[in-house]
Amino acid sequence: MSARRTVFREVMEGTLRLAGEGGERPVRLELTACLPGVLRPWGDVEGELSGRVQVPGWADGPAAGRLRVAPVAARRIRYTLDFAAGDGRRLRLDGWKTVRAARPVRSMTVLPLTVTDADGSVVGEARLRFDVRRDLLGFLGGFRFPGADPMWSRWRGQAGRLEVWYTTLTDPATGAGVWLHHELVAPAGGGVRAHGWAAVFPPGERPVLARFGPYGWEPPEDAAFTAGPVARTGDRLTGTAGTISWDLRESGGGRPMHTFPRWAWERELLPAAQIVPKPAAAYDGAVRFGDRVLELAGAPGASARIYGHGNARRWAWLHADLGGGDVCEIVAAVSTRPGLDRLPPLPFVRLRVGGRDLPSGDPLLAAPRLRADIGLPTWTVRGRIGDRGLLVEVTQRPEESVAGGNADPHRADSAALDSRGTDLTEASALARTLPAA
Repeated sequence: MSARRTVFREVMEGTLRLAGEGGERPVRLELTACLPGVLRPWGDVEGELSGRVQVPGWADGPAAGRLRVAPVAARRIRYTLDFAAGDGRRLRLDGWKTVRAARPVRSMTVLPLTVTDADGSVVGEARLRFDVRRDLLGFLGGFRFPGADPMWSRWRGQAGRLEVWYTTLTDPATGAGVWLHHELVAPAGGGVRAHGWAAVFPPGERPVLARFGPYGWEPPEDAAFTAGPVARTGDRLTGTAGTISWDLRESGGGRPMHTFPRWAWERELLPAAQIVPKPAAAYDGAVRFGDRVLELAGAPGASARIYGHGNARRWAWLHADLGGGDVCEIVAAVSTRPGLDRLPPLPFVRLRVGGRDLPSGDPLLAAPRLRADIGLPTWTVRGRIGDRGLLVEVTQRPEESVAGGNADPHRADSAALDSRGTDLTEASALARTLPAA
C-alpha cells in the first residue's frame, strides 16, 4: 500500500498589529501544505502545514501546524501554525478564509488571523493577502498532484533488498539526541524480517542503545512500518526497544530533500538511494530510557529513507539542522559492487539555504567536484558546489558514539541484525542531530 498526497506552496503578505503597540508591522508567510489524497473542491480534508513566519524585528523562523481545506463543505480554509517569537515565546497563529460564492477570488486570497501565546492571550491580529498577479504562476508551478508518499514502503516482494526508515532529533531543552532506526531486510535466499534500534545521546554521557526484533513482516494497511511494538503510523512514532520507549508526534518537515538524484529514488537505477522526506520536522512527546524521561516540545529533527540492494561497503552520513529551516545532508559512500568498490567515497551533498536547494542540478553530477575522507573520529567533505567552496568536518567522539552492525540481504549467513559490532565508519553511527547554530 502507498499513501498518496497533494503538495503545494503558498506565500501571503500583510500587516500585523501587536497588542500594546500603536503601529503595524509587515508580516510574510511562506508555507508548504501536504494534504492526503486528491484535493477536491467539494471535499473536506486536513493535512500538514509547514513553513516560515517573518515579522521584521519580532519573529523570523520555522513554523508547523495544520491546514483544513473545505471550501464547499464548510466554506472555510483554516490555517493553524505554531512558531516562536524572537524572544523565545511559543505562539500560535490561527486564521481562516471564509469562502463566499459572490466573491470567490477575494474570499480565497484574504486571510484574517489571530496570534495567541501559550496561555491563549491575544498577542496580535493580522490580515494577509495572496497576491494573484505576482504569485499565481509560481503557486500553480509548485503544485504537486498526488504521488506515492516517500515514507511508505517501496518493497514489492523482491529478494535481496534493504529498506530503512530513520528519524533523528535533538531535545532543545537538554541537548540530548535521539536516533530511531527501522529496517526491513529481504534476504537473497528468501524470507523477510523487520528489526531496528533506538539510541539516546545525553550530552557528556555514554549513549544508551537498544535493539528490537527481528519480527516477521506483513505489509501494514495503515502504517509505513510496523514490527512488534514498534510502528510509524501517519505522523506518530511509537515503540519499545529494551530500556528505551517512545511516543512522538511529528509535524511539519518542509518539502522532501533529494540527497541522491530524484531519478535514482523514483526509478531505482542505483544500487541504493536515500531521500529525506521531512528534512526540517518538529517532534512532541516523550522518550523514556532507563528511569529518565525526555519531554519533547518542538524538538528539531528529520525523517529519512533508504531503499536498495543493501548497505554500502563504507559510508558516512550527516544531518545538520543549521537553524531557520536551513539544513545540510551528506551521504558519502563506497559501493559493494565489483569495480565500484575500488573507487574513493562518492559524496552526495544537499544544502537547503533560504528555501533554495544546492546544488541546483543533479547531485550525482556535482559529486565529482567533492572529496570525502572517511575516518574516525573525524571525517570531512570538501570541494565546490557551483561557484562556492564547501568544507564540512565531523568529529564523532568515541565516548559519545555507538557501534552497531548491519544485516546484509546478500549474505546467506547474515543474522537479522549483526550483533558483532563493526567499525563506526562502516556502521555510520550518529552522534546527534546538530542543534541550530
